[in-house]
Amino acid sequence: MSDFKRLNGIIGGQAIDENSTTQKHELGEIAYARDTASTAYGDGVFIYCTGLASVAVGECVKIEADTYTVKLAVADDAGAIGFAMAATVADEYGWFQIKGCAVGLGAASNADNAAQYLTATAGTIDDAVVAGDRIHNCLSVSAVDTPSTGLIELDINYPHTDNIAD
Repeated sequence: MSDFKRLNGIIGGQAIDENSTTQKHELGEIAYARDTASTAYGDGVFIYCTGLASVAVGECVKIEADTYTVKLAVADDAGAIGFAMAATVADEYGWFQIKGCAVGLGAASNADNAAQYLTATAGTIDDAVVAGDRIHNCLSVSAVDTPSTGLIELDINYPHTDNIAD
């Protein structure tokens, strides 16, 4: 898996792939980091938020702009989208990727080089076209099960949904 190291780090800061019961940064803080693992995902941008029950690594979340809390994204949501870097459950804090080569939880048939859409399954994305559920600025760069079972590699650039049919 990836190993993102902060480019604008602070002493005592929370690692990108870590969850914590203690708030270590301001909610909404933006971090820039580089993947130093063999996955070589390059540079990414991450936002610090409060988690929600049952958020697992790679799940697609909707970021609430006024509170910097997240909820698992589901069909018909509208707003900013991110991908969980750690299992960040209720009353925990963590980083969510919003730009770069990311890893998301993909539906079984999700293909390489495809636009991505929200699904009825919370936190899971798919390439099946659903009017109003497209995740803008989110494209698969692998088929599902790469880098590991159930996950898919994505190219994201501040992804968002608007619940408006294309």
